[in-house]
Amino acid sequence: MTELVPSVTLGGRSFGRDEFFVIAGPCVLESLELAGEVASRLAEVAASLDIPLLFKSSFDKANRTSVTSFRGPGLGQGLEWLGRIKEQTGLPVISDIHSPDQAAQAAQVLDVLQIPAFLCRQTDLLVAAGETMKPVNVKKGQFMSPHDVGPILGKVQSTGNQQVWLTERGSSFGYNNLVVDMRSIAVMRGFGVPVVFDATHSVQLPGGLGISSGGDRAHAPALARAAVAAGADAVFIETHPDPEHALCDGPNSLPLDQVAALLKQLKAIHALVREEAA
Repeated sequence: MTELVPSVTLGGRSFGRDEFFVIAGPCVLESLELAGEVASRLAEVAASLDIPLLFKSSFDKANRTSVTSFRGPGLGQGLEWLGRIKEQTGLPVISDIHSPDQAAQAAQVLDVLQIPAFLCRQTDLLVAAGETMKPVNVKKGQFMSPHDVGPILGKVQSTGNQQVWLTERGSSFGYNNLVVDMRSIAVMRGFGVPVVFDATHSVQLPGGLGISSGGDRAHAPALARAAVAAGADAVFIETHPDPEHALCDGPNSLPLDQVAALLKQLKAIHALVREEAA
């Protein structure tokens, strides 16, 4: 197989191993108005800090804890909203796909396709995403060792698509808890791909509230700083103007007004780490 691509250009900016970048947005598309508000604010922050940023929000959360949980507007309307946000803000967009038949349609709008952690070993899904020839961000499953992601990369790469990122989002630690082993960042970077650290899902408490997942957002900034210091190329942050009333992942989402200060810190840490490694 040919060498994986270390970075890609989206919207005139490089996203990869050569420059710190960010994936951010509300967990799920609650409404076009709210998503547009968050995206506009993130675009302002990204421009002021000169950081490449992808807007992320899910058109469907297919793996919610309860059948009554809010899932989002669905594929068709969700892609329409993401397309409008992309046009209005100039930000590239990323969202999850959950089945192979969604890949081609999603790739008409999305700049990057994301594979959810629970589905990271699904061969048909990975191949379908790869066949779009769009960059693919695979979230490493909570149940997987970082040493075991090689075959995942191979499945996407088998299509001829070399644009793959890996995301660390914590590992299962007993029941309803996650822990982050920062060694995983170095291990996964050893495969030659950009590695993203998902700061907010790493503080999630899966199923911790019985019919929904809990979380502890207070620890997300510290973990993000540690991950970038450990060599992460990017961070993933779910953010919301009012996390206490978010329809999905509110307990682990960062308040929108705290994002700029954190990203400023993370960019500085990233620059320091790369400077010391040069």
